[in-house]
Amino acid sequence: MRIGIDLGGTKIEIVALDRAGVALVRRRVASPAADYDAIVATIGALVDEVEREAGERATVGIGTPGSASPATGLMRNANSTVLNGKPLLRDLERRLRRDVRMENDANCFALSEAADGAAAGATCAFGVILGTGVGGGIVVRGEVLRGANGITGEWGHNPLPWPRPDELPGPACYCGKRGCIETFLSGPALAFDHRAHGGAASDARSIVAAAATGDPAARATLERYADRLARGLAATIDLLDPDAIVLGGGLSNVDALYAALPERLRAYTFSETPNTRILPPKHGDSSGVRGAAWLWPAT
Repeated sequence: MRIGIDLGGTKIEIVALDRAGVALVRRRVASPAADYDAIVATIGALVDEVEREAGERATVGIGTPGSASPATGLMRNANSTVLNGKPLLRDLERRLRRDVRMENDANCFALSEAADGAAAGATCAFGVILGTGVGGGIVVRGEVLRGANGITGEWGHNPLPWPRPDELPGPACYCGKRGCIETFLSGPALAFDHRAHGGAASDARSIVAAAATGDPAARATLERYADRLARGLAATIDLLDPDAIVLGGGLSNVDALYAALPERLRAYTFSETPNTRILPPKHGDSSGVRGAAWLWPAT
């Protein structure tokens, strides 16, 4: 049995999977986001509870915002800022009295969709997160690529490719640079762009809904978004040439993107006929927790 945990800013989700990937037990609780010790204690209590219910001890994998520094083992770049600078993996292993595998939540999403999701069978899959932030994970032959610096797949902090004059120098990013892909393709960035072009103040979900009813300003915003997404993905395809790209996060639910991207990609990729499949996730918002469980091989 494998246990996977998805540690989010507002919730902690846990699932126990059998050898075939069938969910045996699932729980979701509010995250004590401002209290590091309480986060560790909550995760420990959830694992104890799930193992009691399932009747067996399990391997444990966890997906987190940010990642552990290869140099120090301390958490960094987490939007749940209480985690930053903390030895989360060490503390969880001490609490659970076993080895724990930990990856960035985008890596877990990519692994889930490559293992038994939309990209199952792909030699190389790129999992993309389009939500409050923009991240990604790369899986090759069933293994997450981690990289020498532990930042593989962080395409959101590359500059937007082939910028238009009105896109320069680009919005300021929290990383200290300007014009990062995340500042154009996150949910908040979509809302900001809509307002900047004369649209009413609204969130991404409302803009997408308005576009579906034919609202001209909302449709124009989604057109700009699709073109920018195509540029960002085209640069990734030119570098990585994956078999499949699976979109995750809230904006992965915009059906119009899957219709618009293939044609737009042809205008930007180095290949005149890109064969990379652009796919919605099979497991939806459960992919992160399932991918955390898949960090361990079958036992």
